[in-house]
Amino acid sequence: MSSIEFKANTRMYSDFFRAAVGVAMVSWCASVQAGIVLNTTRVIYQGNDKEVSLGVHNSGGGEILLQSWLEAPALDTGNDPATQRLPFTVTPSLTRMAGGGKQLLRIIHSGTDMPTDRESVLWLNVQEIPQTAAQNTLQIAIRQRIKVFFRPDGMPGDPLQAPEQLNWKTGNNDSLQVENPSPYHVSMLKISVRQDDVELASIESQMLAPQQSLHIPLLRKKGGGTAGGEFCQYQ
Repeated sequence: MSSIEFKANTRMYSDFFRAAVGVAMVSWCASVQAGIVLNTTRVIYQGNDKEVSLGVHNSGGGEILLQSWLEAPALDTGNDPATQRLPFTVTPSLTRMAGGGKQLLRIIHSGTDMPTDRESVLWLNVQEIPQTAAQNTLQIAIRQRIKVFFRPDGMPGDPLQAPEQLNWKTGNNDSLQVENPSPYHVSMLKISVRQDDVELASIESQMLAPQQSLHIPLLRKKGGGTAGGEFCQYQ
């Protein structure tokens, strides 16, 4: 029975840079079509910062309403994200933008009600509401979402080293478990497990929260054993 071997991709950062550029290009093109363009694909909020900001550009020619708000991932809270109150304020939450105009969005933390021993993730929603449409004309409000990572002040470790701390375990040759023991989120572009030319498991775009585990069922291959684990490029 062959053994399972896991090894990090030594081209991790160069691969991620190319992938990030590709994702940014796709996001930028989609944003241009939507009318609004964000100047970042994610926000890092350090706990000792009074506020963080990001820019929005209305690349269209018409005036729009811009609505912005934060919400927690539903899986993290078990509550309806739309009704949950968070200790953050986005300002301005609603504003008009002229065609070609720019707007700075500020995210402000009240200083309470967030875990202090691990990173938290929130969704920032930015929605474009076009002017009142003419009669018999379809009007569409287009929303973009990016992640906001809140990092409490004084957390141990380096977030760039978090991928190296992942624990990989096998169970009865038919499953794989990966655990994130760090206080930081780890985003993986892909997890792939192969034996020879057979793909035993493949998962796209997975994010592990601090202390979270992921169970991956493996395809059983005749002849016994699973082998060859090659996993992810990290964000």
